[in-house]
Amino acid sequence: MQDLLAHLHPDRWTFLWNALSTFSINACTAVLVLCIGWWISTRVGRWLNRVLANQARVDTTLRPIVCDASVWSIRIVAIVGALSQLGIQTASIVAVLGAAGLAIGLALQGTMQNIAAGIMLLLLRPFKVGDYIDGGGATVAGTVEEISLFTTRLTKPDGICEYVPNSALWSNSIRNYTRNPTRRLDLEVEVSVRDDVNRALEALRGLAESEPAALKDPAPQVMVLRFDDSTAVLNIRVWSSIDTFWDMRWNLARKVRKTLADAQCSWPIRTRELHIVQSTQESR
Repeated sequence: MQDLLAHLHPDRWTFLWNALSTFSINACTAVLVLCIGWWISTRVGRWLNRVLANQARVDTTLRPIVCDASVWSIRIVAIVGALSQLGIQTASIVAVLGAAGLAIGLALQGTMQNIAAGIMLLLLRPFKVGDYIDGGGATVAGTVEEISLFTTRLTKPDGICEYVPNSALWSNSIRNYTRNPTRRLDLEVEVSVRDDVNRALEALRGLAESEPAALKDPAPQVMVLRFDDSTAVLNIRVWSSIDTFWDMRWNLARKVRKTLADAQCSWPIRTRELHIVQSTQESR
C-alpha cells in the first residue's frame, strides 16, 4: 500500500484534494442554504399568520392555506437551491419531482381527490368558517371550524369534533343554513275538524303576528294544509333572522296549545270508523 501511494503522481494528489475541498464547501453551502431557507419559511409563516389575523378583510378560511402555501414554497426553493449547490442540474430536479409526483399521485388517488376538492371548496366558497352546513346527510352536519387541503373540521351540535374528507363534501350537495340572513319556519298544528277552523286560523295568525322575532316583511301566514282523518292540519309560516330562528320556533311551539285553548279549539283525537260487513250467503 505504501508503495502504491509512493508511486502516485503529485498532480493526482492535488486533484483529489481540490475535488474533496470543493465537495466539502458545496456540501456545507447546501446545508447552510437549507437551514436558512427553513428558518426564513418558519419566520415568514408566523409573520404572515399574525398579519392576516389582524386584517378584518381576510377571511379566516383562507388564512391557514395561504400560510402553508407560503411556507412550503420557500422550503421547496431552499431544497432546490441546496441540491444545485451539490452539482445536481435543475432540469434533473424537475424531472425527478415530476416522476415522484406522478408515482405519488397514482398511489394516493383518494388523497389527491381530497386536495382537488379542498382547492375547489376554497375557490368556489360554498361555505366559510362559522357556517352551519349539511353535507349530504344528517351524519355530516355541523359548524365549520377550519378548511384545509385534506379535510374540513366541523363541530356538531352536541359539541363533538368531526373531520370530514373534502371529497365527501364536494361530491354531495351542500346545504348552508347560515349563508342567507333570513330563514322561514313552517310549524304544523292540528285541530279537530269539529271546531271552527276559521277561528283557529285567526288565533294562530294573531300569535304569529305578536311574536317579536317574526319579520313583518314577508308577513306571517297561517293556512290549511290538509285534512287527515278527524283532524285539520294548519301551517304557521313565519320568517325570521337566522340568529333568532330557533328561539322563535320554540317560543311559538310553546304558545300554540294555549292559544288554541283560548280560541275554544280542542286538541284533536284521531278516530277511525270500522265497518264490519257480514256475508249473507250460507255456507254449504
